Amino acid sequence: MKVVFILENLRVILSDIKIQHTIFALPFAVMSAFLAAEGMPDIRSLFWIFIAMVGARSAAMAFNRIVDAKFDRSNPRTQNRALPSGKVLPGQYWIFLVLSSIIFIIASGMLNQLALMLSPVALAIVFFYSFTKRFTSLSHFFLGMALSVAPVGAWVAIKEEISFASLVLGAAVVFWLIGFDIIYSCQDVEVDQNSGLHSIPAKFGVRNALRLAAISHAVMIVFLLGLLFLPLLGTLYLVGVIAVAGLLVYEHSLVKWNDLSKVNVAFFNVNGWIGAALMATVVVDCVWL
Repeated sequence: MKVVFILENLRVILSDIKIQHTIFALPFAVMSAFLAAEGMPDIRSLFWIFIAMVGARSAAMAFNRIVDAKFDRSNPRTQNRALPSGKVLPGQYWIFLVLSSIIFIIASGMLNQLALMLSPVALAIVFFYSFTKRFTSLSHFFLGMALSVAPVGAWVAIKEEISFASLVLGAAVVFWLIGFDIIYSCQDVEVDQNSGLHSIPAKFGVRNALRLAAISHAVMIVFLLGLLFLPLLGTLYLVGVIAVAGLLVYEHSLVKWNDLSKVNVAFFNVNGWIGAALMATVVVDCVWL
């Protein structure tokens, strides 16, 4: 009976943190690993990179749910989450957070010494984001920084170094996140303003926020094009970047300043395709061409 109770709490937490959305960061980690290996990375490294990704994201999301619980209670969009609704207790979430962090640190240690040494820094970065909406409208940037840990960390996992190429890819991820997090935050303008939370839409209004999101995504494309200096990447990768640009245009066409009904389609569906398309072209360029 106790095992069933634990498994049910785990199921609720995994659903609450949307474990399936690890797919947003995973393609960029895979891309970075293939570029660092200059071809196919060894399966062992890919396995531990995947475990590290799941551990880090799970820890980050758990921390976010814990520290934001009081704000989630006052937001109609989030008040049904596990903690505000009482489906799980804070202590259970803390246990999940600690275990996820341990999994991430162990996975980092299985990769190499530098990855292990940097693992607490990575956790500090992804945890810090959760506090930023309390004091800055640039919270979207800090979310981007948190997700950019994925490609930089994957490069460290393969080469045991931080390279210029990994930082360029990380910068692309930062501006990708800034753009689509601004779009997503447009749903919470009134709630953020009433709760004293900061965001680009809350500060500048939805219309201007969507313009800034579009600019951010344009900067992302510039950084992606910057990776063409790598000898492994060629025409197929360029086609992939063009496809990503097209998907971003489509994403912005779905969301209007006076009609946010398709935000979830833009946020979840389109961005999932963006990561998958870019990863596919990089993998094929690195391995077969």
